Amino acid sequence: MYGPDGFYLRPEGPAGHFRTSVHASPLFAGAVARLLARVAEELGTDEVALVDVGAGRGELLTGALAALPAAAADLLVRAYAVERAARPEGLDPRVEWGPDLPSGVRGLLFANEWLDNVPVDVAEVDDAGTPRYVEVAPDGTERLGPPVVGADAEWLARWWPLREPGERAEIGRPRDEAWARAVGCLDAGLAVAVDYAHVREARPPFGTLTGFRAGREVEPVPDGSCDITAHVALDACAAACGAGPVELVSQREALRRLGVAGGRPALDLARSDPAGYVRALAAAGEAAELTARGGLGDFTWLLQHVPGEGYCPA
Repeated sequence: MYGPDGFYLRPEGPAGHFRTSVHASPLFAGAVARLLARVAEELGTDEVALVDVGAGRGELLTGALAALPAAAADLLVRAYAVERAARPEGLDPRVEWGPDLPSGVRGLLFANEWLDNVPVDVAEVDDAGTPRYVEVAPDGTERLGPPVVGADAEWLARWWPLREPGERAEIGRPRDEAWARAVGCLDAGLAVAVDYAHVREARPPFGTLTGFRAGREVEPVPDGSCDITAHVALDACAAACGAGPVELVSQREALRRLGVAGGRPALDLARSDPAGYVRALAAAGEAAELTARGGLGDFTWLLQHVPGEGYCPA
């Protein structure tokens, strides 16, 4: 995925293959800008960091920086893009670009559709009731391998118990560790992960592993030709950090709190300001897409507060 000519290092970037909330509407980046302003207020500072983990081609940071004058005109932002791909030409010079997390920053860390691409092993229960690793050939052919043991077995027992033959799980331990490292870059502030997700009480019995290429769902063949993704056990990720208060909410609820709603503008506006009505109607349509049931609105937001000096979350 990240090797020479790997899927995520191709010039077209992820936007060439699937549509995220960032690509769907600038309202999403505007909401992130308002969240950043809220975190800065809770930190009691006018200088704050915005860390975008899995930054793609910088679309979220570009949009959030553009929206900041309306969200918090006097806020000084240190923007970090954490990404393995090369820095895009023409990116805002305020953005620091590189493959490594910053350290000791105070502010907002935002990971939009990142954890679902952190690689995980898949386990399946055999006919004897034993969870085994699923081994995959380069052409996508699968077979059952050795039994799951050690830390992986402990993770399954705690977070995704398997009982019946044929049941599958994606062992999320690498994601827990990746999220803990990401959150660890904050001295104080808020860390947010946005992904399709599930919790222990409602795990999918056969897993969620799949692939995407050019806007279509495809077989998850591990040859670098497609995006390989699986939903995230965000409750396990949250527990791995030992940070402050945690909340799991739908994207619908998270964006509503940040002022993004899909309500149709009043018809009176069409008479008094036709152009304004058209703009408001377009924005309402974009908001509706971001919050739609069965679509982008079904993403889960993990909000993980990182206590620190002066940070008083509302």
